[in-house]
Amino acid sequence: MEVLNRHDTSLDEEGRFRLLVDAITDYAIYMLSPEGIVTSWNTGAQRFKGYKPPEILGEHFSRFYLEEDRAAGLPARALATAAEHGRFEGEGWRQRKDGSRFWAHVIIDPIRRPSGELIGYAKITRDLTERRAAEQAIRQSEEQFRRLVQGVSDYAIYMLDPGGNVSSWNFGAERIKGYRPQEIIGRHFSTFYTPEDREAGVPETALGIARAEGRFEREGWRVRKDGTRFWASVVIDAIRDEEGDVLGFAKITRDITEKMETQRALEQAREELFQSQKMEAIGQLTGGIAHDFNNLLMAVLGSLEILKKRMPQDLLVDNAMQGAQRGAALTQRMLAFSRRQELHVEPIDVSGLVRGMMDMLSRSLGPLTVIETSFPVRLPTILTDPNQLEMAILNLVVNARDAMPSGGRIALRASEESLPSGKIPLPPGRYVRISVIDEGEGMDAKTLEQAITPFFTTKGVGKGTGLGLSMVQGLASQSGGRLMMKSSLGEGTTVELWFPVASVEQTTEAAADRPRQEENATPRLRIVAVDDDGLVLMNTTLMLEDLGHTVFEAMAGPEALDILRKEQVDLVICDHAMPRMTGAQLAQAIRSEWPDMPIILATGYAEIPEGAGIVDLPRLGKPFSQAQLAEAISRIAS
Repeated sequence: MEVLNRHDTSLDEEGRFRLLVDAITDYAIYMLSPEGIVTSWNTGAQRFKGYKPPEILGEHFSRFYLEEDRAAGLPARALATAAEHGRFEGEGWRQRKDGSRFWAHVIIDPIRRPSGELIGYAKITRDLTERRAAEQAIRQSEEQFRRLVQGVSDYAIYMLDPGGNVSSWNFGAERIKGYRPQEIIGRHFSTFYTPEDREAGVPETALGIARAEGRFEREGWRVRKDGTRFWASVVIDAIRDEEGDVLGFAKITRDITEKMETQRALEQAREELFQSQKMEAIGQLTGGIAHDFNNLLMAVLGSLEILKKRMPQDLLVDNAMQGAQRGAALTQRMLAFSRRQELHVEPIDVSGLVRGMMDMLSRSLGPLTVIETSFPVRLPTILTDPNQLEMAILNLVVNARDAMPSGGRIALRASEESLPSGKIPLPPGRYVRISVIDEGEGMDAKTLEQAITPFFTTKGVGKGTGLGLSMVQGLASQSGGRLMMKSSLGEGTTVELWFPVASVEQTTEAAADRPRQEENATPRLRIVAVDDDGLVLMNTTLMLEDLGHTVFEAMAGPEALDILRKEQVDLVICDHAMPRMTGAQLAQAIRSEWPDMPIILATGYAEIPEGAGIVDLPRLGKPFSQAQLAEAISRIAS
């Protein structure tokens, strides 16, 4: 080692040292003259660089350098540095005999005599190509990972030190939380939590669970730099060293506010669908009950009407008729809820209709309640049943009065509104809005949600059927509009009816369909009455015979067809809801054999199901009085 320590050695020591150097194969160890000429060459040098001793001894060491390095004078600077500073150390590309390159770690030490005279250099070279490639791969992987993390914008990905302080910050974190790296690195991650969560120790609990279990995962509200909140999905993973000690935490946060809102909207849509299906089922049940009840009322009212003619002064008959008429009104409410009542649609000026109702409304309210109206002189025309609309407004006003037992003020208003798309659950267009506003007790959210449910009422026992609002809703829906309610406890209730404005074509068509009053008396006719309910059929026959007509009774469609083939008939009056052959199907069969035969369809339904046959028949709504029956016959027989 004295040679390497820049001192001469004895010949024996030099021989032993040469044997040692030649045995080394992992390092190229060789000597240079002061000018850089190779003067010795070990086995490691031959293995690295490919030269055998005869090929390289006496050659300048610069041939191991790349051409561009030689042109830049790098070999000469290396020797000068070693001579001046006592050592040169560096890394760089070197070249083998075959022209291939390798990454070398080079040390050059000057060798001097005891007098200080430079007699050459000792040069040690190590091939670090594989290590450099591995280090580069690691650096490249780390850089790719860093760029990946930095490039992610949908997730906040950052590191925490063991105490929970932010130590790195990616672009997604900046985008989601609003902080720049210099604003947040070094601060505690509890900055992102809501005040109530910080007070409850949620951040510390999260780190504690991650430290104990290796992972923490939750959802909750987090706070941005500007103070706004977002719903976050959070994952915290503990990072440990080889001994298991916690070096820090990796934290991933995702803003799932939109996903949560979408989920809520989906749940709300499911709930609305469930409610809609429930209401549809109740509506079908109610409509079926109302149809059967109509038949009973037909028998009761018809019989009472005939009896009234024979006993005009009997108060018991009057009372019975009033009770039956109240039953008929209840049936109409049930059919209105199920949207099956027959609507006699007409063009309506809402302002004029309400002005005509004011005396009746005032009498209905009593002395403690005041009604105020706010109506334009003229509103656009709507299409609905005027009698049903009057009943609906009266119902809403009476409900408002009942909500103010100590009296108060009711506001009845109407206005024209233009709805853009998506404003409320109605198609865009022009509407007339009728509002009834009270100062009463109001309703909480749960009561408001149930208010339109059939048979639900907040009134006392015997004071309400629970079908009033259902009837109003049915009228609005059947007319193409909507019923809407707003209320809160102690602040009163606002009920709104929205009806679409009628077009000129719709108004003209509805006006043309109005029944015309005939001056001439209806002639006596031969009529086939068809109904599967014996009581209703008997009642209809009594009323027709009392009007002077000849009646043939049939309890089914085929039986009516047999009568028509045997008898001369002027008119057919048939029920619609009959087994095996409906009234519409019977009408279709009649038209195929007797195309000009007048037919009246008696039904309580507003619409005949699709595919039932002829649907453009004159209708007679059930239950009907003798006067309504006579009017229907007069219209079709004129």
